[in-house]
Amino acid sequence: MSESAAQPFFEAVYATLQRLQETQSAALRRAAHITADTIVGGGMIHVFGTGHSHILAEEVFFRAGGLVQINAILDPGLMLHVSALGSIALERLEGYANLVLDRYDLRPGDTMVIVSNSGRNAGPIDAALYAKRRGLPVIAITSAQAYRNAEVRHSCGKHLSELADVVIDTGVPEGDASVSLPGLSERIGPLSTIVGAAAIQAYLYEAVKEVLARGHKPSVVVSANVGSGHDHLSLYDAYKARIRHW
Repeated sequence: MSESAAQPFFEAVYATLQRLQETQSAALRRAAHITADTIVGGGMIHVFGTGHSHILAEEVFFRAGGLVQINAILDPGLMLHVSALGSIALERLEGYANLVLDRYDLRPGDTMVIVSNSGRNAGPIDAALYAKRRGLPVIAITSAQAYRNAEVRHSCGKHLSELADVVIDTGVPEGDASVSLPGLSERIGPLSTIVGAAAIQAYLYEAVKEVLARGHKPSVVVSANVGSGHDHLSLYDAYKARIRHW
């Protein structure tokens, strides 16, 4: 019997997601507790990533079934659509993320979520240091174990996982790609976006659950493409002044 289409890749996805669920429950709940404090207090959840990691900031921003209080930090220089090579250079340039974050409204009582598969580049490390200087707790979504021995590209000498208040370890393998094929020396099938998206959505699910348990009702986006979809203008009215890309 022949294997199903892309079976090794799906098996790698399933195995990594299962590991996430089995090993990261405590971290998800700790992150949710911090974020519930922010939501109940009327603060914002800022999400930062460079390169492909910025996708997870967009994943939870203005998203059906997601929280209104999400502020995605999206700098073209750190994304791929202007220049992929340029984004690599800027995410390794110490100090650049500080200039980016100066354009955003970060306040005590907010939460900073930083997504970085390796957690070794200057951009996400600068973002963590910046947030902590301003009194924000930092939640890292990273493959901490896979890159624990990788050289840090920041003068502080610490990985993102060493700076964060909570680390959600995705378990994505070093190099991201997950499967091999005969005749090809390189692995294919990257996992960081798939597993990272599951991790950030699982953490926010837990945060919403805790907010409800505290007797509060969070503001949640309903798709504009269904009959019960919200009027987004009124839904965001209390927060849009703090959402740069509203």
